Amino acid sequence: MTQLTLPPLPYAEDALAPYMSAETLEFHHGKHHQAYVTKGNELLAGSELENLSLDEMVKQSFGKKELQPLFNNVAQHWNHNHFWKWMKPNGGGNKIPGALEKKITEDLGGVEKFAADFAAAGVGQFGSGWAWLVQDPKTGKLEIMKTPNGENPLAHGKITLLGCDVWEHSYYIDYRNRRPDYLKAFLQNLVNWDYVLELYESDAHRQAA
Repeated sequence: MTQLTLPPLPYAEDALAPYMSAETLEFHHGKHHQAYVTKGNELLAGSELENLSLDEMVKQSFGKKELQPLFNNVAQHWNHNHFWKWMKPNGGGNKIPGALEKKITEDLGGVEKFAADFAAAGVGQFGSGWAWLVQDPKTGKLEIMKTPNGENPLAHGKITLLGCDVWEHSYYIDYRNRRPDYLKAFLQNLVNWDYVLELYESDAHRQAA
């Protein structure tokens, strides 16, 4: 059976402060993400998906009523594995590598428009969910999308480049109900654009038609 495991954070718990506090990371990573791992392993045991890769678990459990609880946990595990890497100390802002900045400008109308539209997707996601920067593998174009709960672009056949968790546990300790402020801080101070570029160059260029 494929075992889900909680990855260590790629930085100290207090490294993203003041934009994301050590207390938030302690609960979000140590409690919430751990819960997805624990429940995911419990639901995988003896299931038809137990020996698949995590990507295949997500894709093959999506949209199947009997596998919805399993999807919820493996998708959130997938989402969070990337989420921790999508942030770094002193990240965000306009520190976007040239090739990626050029693509964002071509497809999304510029860096400022991208940031505004990405934040709007996150603010506009009713309840729990995620905001995403993705690439369509058929057209090669970048897009912004949002999904509810644990759904992710992988389940919808898109290539994921960047995601922001807008579940309340991501920001409520630090921002209370001010989700727009959280998204602004994420974009301006936390995004690890080097990791976004890594995904763009490896995944997107290989798969995009």
